[in-house]
Amino acid sequence: MSEPRELLAEPLKLRCGAILPNRLAKAALSEQLGDRRNRPTAELAELYRTWSRGGAGTLITGNVMVDPTALGEPRNVAVPREPDATEFEPWARSADGTESRLWVQLNHPGRQSPRFLSRQPVAPSAVPFGDRGIRSVFATPRALTVDEIEAIIDRFGVAARTVVDAGFTGIQIHGAHGYLVSQFLSPLTNRRTDGWGGDALRRRRFLLEVVARVRAEVGDAVPIAVKLNSADFQRGGFSEEESLEVVRELGEAGIDLLEVSGGTYEKAAMMGSAKASTTSREAYFLDYAAKARQVTDVALMVTGGFTSPQGMADALRSGALDVIGLGRPLIVDPALPGRLLGGEDVRAQRTAPKTGVRLADSLLEIQWHTQQMHRVAAGKPVDRRLGAVRTLVRAGVADPLNAFRRVRG
Repeated sequence: MSEPRELLAEPLKLRCGAILPNRLAKAALSEQLGDRRNRPTAELAELYRTWSRGGAGTLITGNVMVDPTALGEPRNVAVPREPDATEFEPWARSADGTESRLWVQLNHPGRQSPRFLSRQPVAPSAVPFGDRGIRSVFATPRALTVDEIEAIIDRFGVAARTVVDAGFTGIQIHGAHGYLVSQFLSPLTNRRTDGWGGDALRRRRFLLEVVARVRAEVGDAVPIAVKLNSADFQRGGFSEEESLEVVRELGEAGIDLLEVSGGTYEKAAMMGSAKASTTSREAYFLDYAAKARQVTDVALMVTGGFTSPQGMADALRSGALDVIGLGRPLIVDPALPGRLLGGEDVRAQRTAPKTGVRLADSLLEIQWHTQQMHRVAAGKPVDRRLGAVRTLVRAGVADPLNAFRRVRG
């Protein structure tokens, strides 16, 4: 039986002919390191320079928004209306001198653009969030016109061409976590009755046309990945059965890699909660990946829950997936991939509870991890005192991160 490091170090050839140097990938994380005009910064390039030296074969950026007027967070990077590829070149070159492949995740938030950024966001249909607390953050969206839908599809293509021209070597389309592509796929948020909704076939049309547009812009040799929900875990929503049909069609559409995830802001499975049977095998979405393997030969990536070299190797050995995605553990330890590939018996630090994750805890941890990325980008060490901050939030302390900083200096 192969040692874990041998399996993790094995190269992977994708359908388009591109080769990933190993089976470890840094999954997308929301860096919030764009400048005030939503352009890439030197700090963002430094962060990815650090990660590229860490040894992961593939680095997938956080959200790069295809429309500068539609942001999910204030410091998202966005491709401007009149794009200039040279603005993205320093970021694209941050992996130079390493084997890491640097891919850009392209996204549009749809209705998940907060009120302070968008008084009236757009979506497939004018459906507000059901949760009152979330509704206080996000305004009720306006339904897109057909012309606007087609313009957004074009924006995905323009953004993809821009970043590839800048030197990035792959594209991931964000089709999960309740953002615009995911909103089109779900019957809860897509209540259209025209050619872009009304049944499962028409709900997936937007994603498939985005894939086709991106492929037309970047050519056949550039890898295209899609991040897709296994389900949105809401009654009447995007189901696992429908998701598997989308997987099959994405394979037929010629994508090169599928990353499996799940959940939305209202039901955040991607934030770390999982059944005990799942966490015992480490990977949150491994069961779904095994089902996806039956309907497509596209390379599969699973992110979430992996902690040990043996668990990662077992998942690869099972044949259910091809790439191990690591997200927040690479903030805590940017050099983790290299240590795994070197044969160290090191565990990825789990920074969220295995079960029973509260929304307040999840949002706090996201904020903490964002701050730690900013520390790494500034050349500072990671502050590992998350446990103390979590204690403050459970005690009901307002603004626990600031309270913690005042106490500890």
